[in-house]
Amino acid sequence: MRTLSFLPLSLSRSLSRSLIAAAVGTAVALSPLTATAFEGELFSLKNRWEHTVTDMPANERESTLKALAGEVEQLVEEHQDEADVLVWQGIILASYARERGGLGALGTAGDARDALEKAIEIDPQGLNGSAYVTLGALYDRAPGRPLGFGNSDTAERMFQRALEIRPDGIDVNYYYAAFLKEEGNEQAAREHAQRAVNGNARESRQVSDEALRRDAETLLNQL
Repeated sequence: MRTLSFLPLSLSRSLSRSLIAAAVGTAVALSPLTATAFEGELFSLKNRWEHTVTDMPANERESTLKALAGEVEQLVEEHQDEADVLVWQGIILASYARERGGLGALGTAGDARDALEKAIEIDPQGLNGSAYVTLGALYDRAPGRPLGFGNSDTAERMFQRALEIRPDGIDVNYYYAAFLKEEGNEQAAREHAQRAVNGNARESRQVSDEALRRDAETLLNQL
């Protein structure tokens, strides 16, 4: 059984996807003003999450992520059918669960999983693969039954799906390499760690992707 030690998630990925209101009877596009305001809130959440998980002192991260989780929950209430919002809810909650640690984080991790799976139902691409990366890390790090939902087979399926969408992603290759190392497949772990080192950082995630590149270099030196 794995210990509950959730990885900081990469989450993703591009925030420029068109934001369209859910269709009820007829499809009605959001007004430009609404779309701009919506994107602005999400962009702010993403930036503050990235700063928290990459630059903030460890003793401040949990409380900050708890506050971000409250903000994104309110945004989800207002935009329940927006996949991008749900993906970011999952990412923030997964990071919060990691900081909380222990069995007390299981409920938060479960909420993260539920948000991400709902996002995938709406958008099978899962915000350019970000939902699958985070789900893979959650299924990898959560304890298995009866305590939790952790499952290595499901984790691997999630990572593989993310690789199909974004094969050169730093985040997916790093987290998959870490997973493979734990599974004892060091040859494959080395391959994906190298892919992470060689990957291209996303414009919208430069800081967190470069941090993961450094982690991948460290992992590669251990293999």
